Amino acid sequence: MEALFVSTGIVALAEIGDKTQLLAFILAARFKKPLPIILGILVATLINHGLAGALGAWIMAAVNPDILRWVLGFSFIGMAAWTLIPDKIEEDDTQVAKRFGIFGATLITFFLAEMGDKTQVATVAMAAHYGTPILVIIGTTLGMLIADVPAVFVGDKFAARIPMKLVHSIAAAVFAILGVATLLGAGSMLSGV
Repeated sequence: MEALFVSTGIVALAEIGDKTQLLAFILAARFKKPLPIILGILVATLINHGLAGALGAWIMAAVNPDILRWVLGFSFIGMAAWTLIPDKIEEDDTQVAKRFGIFGATLITFFLAEMGDKTQVATVAMAAHYGTPILVIIGTTLGMLIADVPAVFVGDKFAARIPMKLVHSIAAAVFAILGVATLLGAGSMLSGV
């Protein structure tokens, strides 16, 4: 259950101010149809994080546990630094809706925005760390929804009121703690890492 709770919390925090949350604000403001946007976010996240979780499980099986511990520890610390860098999204990224409708536009743009994004990389790392990719995928998907669904309903009206720097600092601290704990061998009895 730790994998579920940690992955949910980390991704929910990391997503605040992330480019996919900004994309949710833009789509909501432009289309004013929350249901297809939320469904597009859900499906895109399940596919994207499903692939990331599978990669994490493969890495766990293929890499020596001692090497994996160091790679994951430094990856989490890198994620801490990356989380402190604000994301931006181009208005052009939402133009896909003209061809594929609101659901299709959300699905495509969210999937592409998540490719190589910090939450996808975190999903790979957490799946490898915990050895329970299904729980991690569920957790990271919940984290995405916790951050992005409210953005769909409030549009960009309240975005300026969220203390982004504080939220990013908290998410970075959580990643850093997870990285240091991994380097020190925490969780090795639970996950075999």
